[in-house]
Amino acid sequence: MSLFLCVDCGGSKTSAVICDSEGKILGRSYGGPSNLAYLGVENFLSAVRNAVGDALKTCSSPPSVDPVSLPPPPDISFAAAWLGVSGVDSPAAVNSILQPLSDLLGIPVGPRLSVANDTHLLAAPVQMHDDVSCAVTVVGGTGAIAVSFRQKADQSLEELGRAGGWGWILGDEGGGFSVGREAIRELLSRKDRESVCKVPGTPPKEGSLEDRVLKHFSVKHIMDVLTEVHARDPGTTIAESEAKSSIISLPPHLMVAREKRLSSLSPLVFAAAYESNDPEALIVIKKVAGMLAEQIAVLVGESSQDKPGLVRASDSVISFGGSLVGLGILPQVDPRRPCG
Repeated sequence: MSLFLCVDCGGSKTSAVICDSEGKILGRSYGGPSNLAYLGVENFLSAVRNAVGDALKTCSSPPSVDPVSLPPPPDISFAAAWLGVSGVDSPAAVNSILQPLSDLLGIPVGPRLSVANDTHLLAAPVQMHDDVSCAVTVVGGTGAIAVSFRQKADQSLEELGRAGGWGWILGDEGGGFSVGREAIRELLSRKDRESVCKVPGTPPKEGSLEDRVLKHFSVKHIMDVLTEVHARDPGTTIAESEAKSSIISLPPHLMVAREKRLSSLSPLVFAAAYESNDPEALIVIKKVAGMLAEQIAVLVGESSQDKPGLVRASDSVISFGGSLVGLGILPQVDPRRPCG
């Protein structure tokens, strides 16, 4: 049986889908994070192996209870595979995983095995609409990036420009990490302003942004959040790595890396904004949506001799992906915002 594989490798999860030559989905699975820049090659391959192996369970005859080992057995073969990988931002990064993926999936390096940044997957709709020739893809997940593409005469996609995608240390404005970071900054800034006031601030209301953040970190005062956010990553010392019992006893937010402590706040921020109409949460969402819109604006406009990579909005389809779209960041990105 010849199968077609597509894998979306993101900062929070890995999504694998397998279909036949008619486009019928035969298998689907989700796994852990698979950002190449964060995990390195070996951990990245492990995440892909787990997700694809799970997706193959329903593709064998009879269906398997256990994940299918890779490379696939003789009765299963991949006709082609397309992997969109977060953290793959250069030809060198692609080359670092191309041969290992070829060995893992049993597909020779060449046109049947396509590996690119995860934004390339979102550009596929340009091939479904005759009235557009370009695509602007926007990922608002753990991180954030916007990339523009043009469809060439041979139907392949040419990457034109990109904005963002720098990772949480240098950027990721418009992604889940920045939502969490801006939420904490908004609360801390208010506390700074209150520190010079005669009348102290009032206790947080039930369901407010501050109330939800304090409960998440199990602290009583917003300044105590600083200790929880800046605490070192779990297992960063030999003693800690060996003392598994000490790690197990940690509160949940200290069992994840520091950047995840902030990105995991995104659902709380959206809940405070849309369920409790919290003004500070609404400010955060508006600010982060503006950051995402600014990245899109870098790519859109009238092309010129100096800027041939700009795409016209009227000739383009915009395609959003990432967890923040589901949470509600998309309605905050104003399509009337001037671009360029």
